[in-house]
Amino acid sequence: MARFVRNLEEKTPVLVNAAVTYLKPRLATFWYYAKEELVPPTPAEIPTAIQSLKKIINSAKTGSFKQLTVK
Repeated sequence: MARFVRNLEEKTPVLVNAAVTYLKPRLATFWYYAKEELVPPTPAEIPTAIQSLKKIINSAKTGSFKQLTVK
């Protein structure tokens, strides 16, 4: 048991450093895109979003969604 604890103590910093080295650039990329893409809508964009949602619901009711364009 003592050998297990000693091995764990020796390997933990190495594993943590490897994880940090691996994740640092990936988290930087994620954060870059998260700041741009995950911003909540501004109050000026809300009416436009509501109108778009109404159009989508109406097209689903009438079956005209097959001609709906996707941006």
